[in-house]
Amino acid sequence: MITLNINGQDYQVDVPSNTPLLWVLRDILHLTGTKYGCGIAVCWACTVLINGQPDKSCDVTVGSAAGKTITTIEGLANFRLPSDAPGEKGMGQKLQEAWVAEQVPQCGYCQSGMLMQAAGLFLEHRHPASGDISGTMKNVCVCGTYQRVKAAINRASNAV
Repeated sequence: MITLNINGQDYQVDVPSNTPLLWVLRDILHLTGTKYGCGIAVCWACTVLINGQPDKSCDVTVGSAAGKTITTIEGLANFRLPSDAPGEKGMGQKLQEAWVAEQVPQCGYCQSGMLMQAAGLFLEHRHPASGDISGTMKNVCVCGTYQRVKAAINRASNAV
């Protein structure tokens, strides 16, 4: 049995330790917000935060994720930066609201990965500059919503 801490809750899974985290999230724990994209670890559709760092869950084994804190898109609403004031909206909520306000998604498939990558960006840069955003957001979006993603990140940054 492998114990995974996902969105603040411990889960016991009985899988080989080399099983990709993505398959455990989607197929065993039914946390289907994390998407399967390319299958070769380049599109970032499957991004989750592991100990606060964005990572591709298709390329992370459950064995290497055990004992770490994992945040998926299902836990983003509760995502808070250390500097978020108590009683105020956390960065996760601000990101989600900015995504809606900027009408970022078209097909929406890559958006959970984009949001998780953006959450990781805010852990590095409370007010990211344009270059920080461009350098961090590696996610592939076939609809081309990159300018709206950048606008939403700026909006969330200004909501602080």
